[in-house]
Amino acid sequence: MKTVKSKNTSASKTVKKKITSPAKKISADSAKGLIIVITGNGKGKTTSAFGQALRAVGQGYKVFIMQFMKGRDYGEFIAAEKYLPNLAIRKSGLDSFVMRGKAATIDIELAQKGLDIARKAIMSGKYNMVILDEINVAMDFKLIKLKEVIELIKNKPAALNLILTGRYAPKEIIKIADTVSEVQEIKHHYNAGIKDRAGIEY
Repeated sequence: MKTVKSKNTSASKTVKKKITSPAKKISADSAKGLIIVITGNGKGKTTSAFGQALRAVGQGYKVFIMQFMKGRDYGEFIAAEKYLPNLAIRKSGLDSFVMRGKAATIDIELAQKGLDIARKAIMSGKYNMVILDEINVAMDFKLIKLKEVIELIKNKPAALNLILTGRYAPKEIIKIADTVSEVQEIKHHYNAGIKDRAGIEY
């Protein structure tokens, strides 16, 4: 605790100012990192994960997000670039749909590249939270092998929080996760012919 004199008060009055370093606070935190899975067929899985990222950034933590099978500059990517220096986002995919069971070679290569980048981020010790956005779909579409993701989870730093999003979460991942949320679709505006729009889908 360091005592500094306030410029807005007399010399006899002092203000106690706590000098803290986010890095020191984070490195000293020995709490067990959580494995969180957000899956299901409803809208809001990525949105939920980004809400979790925003909460973490607000606490002074550093967050890394790898977006699999996505190539567009979504609103969250643009916002992070402009306003959130503690939130790093990388994309590893094309701005086009991947055909289930008929993935192109480039789709597989980009997913593997994304996994390699994510693995380095996880093991770097620079981040407190890593989000693997749409990795469940990437596994289901055979772009990434399940055993690679399980190995990554088991070898992650103990204090790192790891979030995996996307439909079709494998039962093996669900089994080892600490928290699993399933987003169910009850109603979706797509079914009424309403197209995707800025600020909602991207």
